[in-house]
Amino acid sequence: MTLTVPRRFRGPTTSGNGGYVAGLLAGLLAGRLAGGPVSVTLRTPPPLEAPLDVVADGAGLRLVDRETLVAEAVSADDGDLVAVDPVGPDEATAAASRYPGFATHPFPQCFVCGPEREPGDGLRLFPGRLGDGRTACVWDVTSELAGRRELVWAALDCPGGWSAPIEGRPMVLGRMTADIAGVPEPGEPCLVMGRFLETEGRKTWTASTVYGADGRQLGRAHATWIALPSS
Repeated sequence: MTLTVPRRFRGPTTSGNGGYVAGLLAGLLAGRLAGGPVSVTLRTPPPLEAPLDVVADGAGLRLVDRETLVAEAVSADDGDLVAVDPVGPDEATAAASRYPGFATHPFPQCFVCGPEREPGDGLRLFPGRLGDGRTACVWDVTSELAGRRELVWAALDCPGGWSAPIEGRPMVLGRMTADIAGVPEPGEPCLVMGRFLETEGRKTWTASTVYGADGRQLGRAHATWIALPSS
């Protein structure tokens, strides 16, 4: 079996968005499991427009580019998956207007949070900081992107990262553990929350949660981010 990441779903210009790629691999593993959280570790930037081999590894899966290990997916427990408390839609919209990525963005073409992406092409999630370690934004789900679990993974990605000062210290996703409970409906305005947890050295830990318009929890995640080496 192979998996290809279309260029549309990039994070950095030359590699796949981490949450989206993790969601694709997690979806393949979920088909072999009874359900529950999945943890995906990204070992190298996922290449675009290249067939990647999906290889069974015991109870997990590996994503391989020729001889290079790109990512690994395994079943996980939900001990670290604590939901980020929501805010109202008006507060989330106001927070998004203060999105720091409008001024400075390490990956402005990111499928999830890139301000250079056109409406209908990217998710255009603009997580603004609330001042208490949380971020908030609204995801207006188009009919094309509704009902896809890997896009809930993608939506859980960047709003967590922006709870840290990523504009001044670029980071990429290293690992995400997520539990997906549902998918959004076409046209549904979803709330996406992020929370800063801790930083140590080059690693930062965050949490994130996606809520449906009726308050139901669509997914929650715990992520490890790796700061890029300074040039």
